[in-house]
Amino acid sequence: MLKKCITSLMMLVMVLGVSFQTNAQDKKDYTMWENVMLTPDYTNLKVFGENMRKHNETYHKEGPYKSTVYNITTGPNSGSMIWQMGPMMFKHNDSRPKGAHDIDWRDNVMPYVKKIETVEYWTQDEDLSNTSMLAGESVKYPILFVRVMEIDNDHQYLMNDFFKKVSETIKSLPGDNPWGLYYNEFIQGDLGRHVASVNFSKNWTEFDVEGPSFIEAYEKINGKNTIQNLMDTRDSLFKDTFDEIWEYNKELSGD
Repeated sequence: MLKKCITSLMMLVMVLGVSFQTNAQDKKDYTMWENVMLTPDYTNLKVFGENMRKHNETYHKEGPYKSTVYNITTGPNSGSMIWQMGPMMFKHNDSRPKGAHDIDWRDNVMPYVKKIETVEYWTQDEDLSNTSMLAGESVKYPILFVRVMEIDNDHQYLMNDFFKKVSETIKSLPGDNPWGLYYNEFIQGDLGRHVASVNFSKNWTEFDVEGPSFIEAYEKINGKNTIQNLMDTRDSLFKDTFDEIWEYNKELSGD
């Protein structure tokens, strides 16, 4: 997912009124994932699982084409799955598996898929994200708390400063606090899936454990009684938000 200049992005959006798509392809290096949200045919879950696992082990075992599968367990898309490929760059689509791969996907996976919901490309903000502790172990943090945000058109100019302050605060907290910020590379129309933040957890028990205070850390950096300003900015910046929990599905992934 991608290191980007949010200020330049906001100027482009304000002038052209277009999307949150960035100039990822103009960068030498960036980190991006392809996410496919799909709903399996529940009457054939056993066959679906067997065929998906075989497909991923055959064609998506490593490199930019490595696949990771998540079960969406909460929120409006509960019961669906995320089939994720990457980390990758757009150029990798030119040499992605085809031929026998496409035939296998068509004949052995798609017949057991009820619906493809979305196909999206999400790039990571390398500067603001706090994900260095994730490297090396794909299952170290198998539970993802995903917050998807729709940015209000009239308040896009607030985004850079808002996420910068959130990032600074998270990075100042004691211990490991993996958190990522991601941008949807293409217009989603009425779906409003513009930006997503992800908190990574080792287990569900962490949701019961009270961690370090974000408010205290924020006001230590920005001054006493400043948290309300951040909350007011949040209310103006986001037109809508929703949360999901994604659980890593080892059996179906290409590990």
